[in-house]
Amino acid sequence: MKLEVYQIDAFTGKNFDGSPACIVLLKNWLDDNKLLEIAKHNAVPETAFIKIEQNYFHIRWFTPEIEMDLCGHATLAAAHFIKNILNHSKNYIKFKSCSGELNVTIKNKKYSLDFPRREPIKSDLPEIISKAINIQPIETHKSRDYILVYNSEADIRKIKIDKNYFDQINLDPGGVVVTSIGEIADFVSRYFTPQSTILEDPATGSSHCSLIPFWSKRLNKKELLSFQISKRGGEFECIDNANRVTIIGRAKTRFKISVSI
Repeated sequence: MKLEVYQIDAFTGKNFDGSPACIVLLKNWLDDNKLLEIAKHNAVPETAFIKIEQNYFHIRWFTPEIEMDLCGHATLAAAHFIKNILNHSKNYIKFKSCSGELNVTIKNKKYSLDFPRREPIKSDLPEIISKAINIQPIETHKSRDYILVYNSEADIRKIKIDKNYFDQINLDPGGVVVTSIGEIADFVSRYFTPQSTILEDPATGSSHCSLIPFWSKRLNKKELLSFQISKRGGEFECIDNANRVTIIGRAKTRFKISVSI
């Protein structure tokens, strides 16, 4: 049996920027162990498996290690695949997932993701995270992920992770976000995942479920621009809604391969 795998860069319109995701269209669901095996083989931060239903697309996300509860960049990549590879006629795509219904609208080659709002609450910084990170935050907040707040974008760029300590952290699923006010954006961030072969995620949509309400309240703005300042980088247009967030970005198809299973 052969599967077609498309690699698509999300939250960017440039070559070799954003976060790479692999998209696999299935006629029928495979065993979970087989899905994880395919994700390991793809060796990108997330692989999204999608299956066409009557009036929606069922989506699941796998890292090379685990199945995730939510992934923004792979959902954006899946929407790009459906629109441009499957030639979906509508500018509206409905996904169903373990995190509920996720809707994507398309306008001017931008994809608007309607995602759950996960406002973080003030928290103590766990000692193991403190040991794992070279610069200590001025504030700590928690939702699915730990949100570490810093004084400046310069601090965020200087963050280094000691994996000897970091991989002792148990956040399954979840990660550690470092964030500050941005120099040419409203805010910036980076995202790190413990016990992962890919320590730093290039562009993370799901972390913005928490970053958007946090910075919206802090800056008293409903519409914000965010940069993820990883090596590849990612750009996010953000809107804070009453119970949801809107995360807007672009995507670019890289290549297609066939995988035998």
